[in-house]
Amino acid sequence: MSAVSESYLVGLIGEGTSHSLTPALHEREADCFGLRYLYRPVDLTVLNRPAADVGKLLQAGQDLGFNAFNITVPAKQVVLQYLDELSDDAARLGAVNTVLIRGGRFIGHNTDYSGFGTALQEGLPDAELDQVVQLGAGGAGAAVAYALLAAGAKSLILADVDPVRAAERAAAMSRLFPGRDVRQVPLDNAAEALADADGLVNASPVGMQGHAGMPLDPSVIKPRQWVADIIYRPIQTELLKAAADKGCRVLDGGHMAVGQAVDAFRLITGLEPQAPRMREHFLSLLRQGR
Repeated sequence: MSAVSESYLVGLIGEGTSHSLTPALHEREADCFGLRYLYRPVDLTVLNRPAADVGKLLQAGQDLGFNAFNITVPAKQVVLQYLDELSDDAARLGAVNTVLIRGGRFIGHNTDYSGFGTALQEGLPDAELDQVVQLGAGGAGAAVAYALLAAGAKSLILADVDPVRAAERAAAMSRLFPGRDVRQVPLDNAAEALADADGLVNASPVGMQGHAGMPLDPSVIKPRQWVADIIYRPIQTELLKAAADKGCRVLDGGHMAVGQAVDAFRLITGLEPQAPRMREHFLSLLRQGR
């Protein structure tokens, strides 16, 4: 049976998923292929369920005929213990955001890292990666750091409000990419570290709705540098606006959001989605205030 003649039932497990744009993004792309594709949020907050219940929810989903689940915070690491198989990248990162259900087995993948990698390649082609400063070393930060190093970053400097977490992340990435310079600096020293950097990535929540402001003083950014943000609400953060005003090349967080959805859709259906079309639909959803 061809992929187009099948039907798909997909879910998104995590906190606050009722407000996610991902279901509409997947369903619209599926419509373009003529697929019967139903994507439903499984909101832990609404259900009053802990992240530890992700295994039970996966099993219930399998029993009900689900084909796959996307996994978001706070269950991307918790879910690992309930999976039968991991892709190499998911195993290295220790985090999963896509689970395929195949023949009664749960197979974990990570498209957060590949989504940012594609975003970087397509949105900032030929970006210099000799030295990059990254703000934020949480779950999303791990995927971004991995993507930057996989793309060839020679030196990656991590700064986070939690210096212990940043140090642990730097040590983990150093083990995965021996020979690279991956290190942690205190958040107060991020501006100093940026002086000789080619680019800056904000993988912290500073700048998103409810967390207004900028993660560092924009006066330290130089026009020769590129600046990326993984936040997409708002799509143009104050950091990106300030950087663009200086003449920097910028990359908004919508690129990563669409990139991970493109890769997840491909894994789930076996079809090749059209990234530009998904990007336009994503932006239209934002314009509608979804």
